[in-house]
Amino acid sequence: MHEDDGYFGERVAARYDESAEISGMFDPAVVDPVVDFLAELAGTGRALELGIGTGRIALPLAERGVPVHGIEMSQAMVARLRAKPGGHDIGVTIGDFATTTVDGAFSVAYLVFNTIMNLTTQAAQVSCFRNVATHLEPGGCFVIEVGVPGLQRLPPGETIQSFHVSETSWGLDEYDVASQGLTSHYFKFADGQVEHNSIPFRYAWPSELDLMAELAGMSLRERWSGWKREPFTSDSRTHVSVWEKPPD
Repeated sequence: MHEDDGYFGERVAARYDESAEISGMFDPAVVDPVVDFLAELAGTGRALELGIGTGRIALPLAERGVPVHGIEMSQAMVARLRAKPGGHDIGVTIGDFATTTVDGAFSVAYLVFNTIMNLTTQAAQVSCFRNVATHLEPGGCFVIEVGVPGLQRLPPGETIQSFHVSETSWGLDEYDVASQGLTSHYFKFADGQVEHNSIPFRYAWPSELDLMAELAGMSLRERWSGWKREPFTSDSRTHVSVWEKPPD
C-alpha cells in the first residue's frame, strides 16, 4: 500500500474532495445507488470499508442506519472525514487494509472506485481477500467496484490510454502488460505551470479476482456492470462483484 506521506498524504487529501466534486463523484445520482446496494447487503449488520478515505460512501451509509467502520492508511484523509458532520461517529483504524485487523464481525465489507488496485502486487491483493474473509460473519459478502482493464481498446502496439481531457487537466493510463501494472498520470495546468503526479496500480481481471476469493474461502454471488445491477457483458468497462463467505 502507499504510505501516508506518499500518494494519499496531505497534498492529495487537501484537494481530494474538490476533485471528486468536480468529477461528479459526490452527486446523489452516483452515491445513492452505491449506498442502496450496500445497505441491502448489510441488513441489520455492520459494514467495513477498506480505504474509507474522506467518507464519500461511509457517511451516507451510516446515515442510513448501518454501523460503519473503516480501515485507512492516510491520516490526512481521515482528518477530512473527521471534519465532516457525523465523521467522529465512524470508527477508523489506521493501517494497510490488506493486513490490518479490527474487532468484531461484519455482514459486508467493500472496496469502491478501483481501490483494490492500490495494492500493487498479486500477493497483496490475495492477502486483502483473506483478511476480509476473517472479518466477515458466516454468509457475509465482500463487494468490489473496479474497472475492467481497457487493453482491448488500445490501438495495436500502444500502451497509453487517456481517461480524462479538459482545458485544465489531463489524465493518462500507462499499461505494463508484463507485470499487470497500470500507472495513472495526472497533469494539471494553471498559471502557465504544469503539475504532474503519477500513481502506480495493479489491474486484475474479474476471473483473477474470483480465484483470489476462492483462495480466501469465498465464492462469487453476483457480478454487475454497475451499482444499479446493470448486466455485466463483454463491453462493460467496470464491474461490481459480490463474493460470499459460506454460511455455517
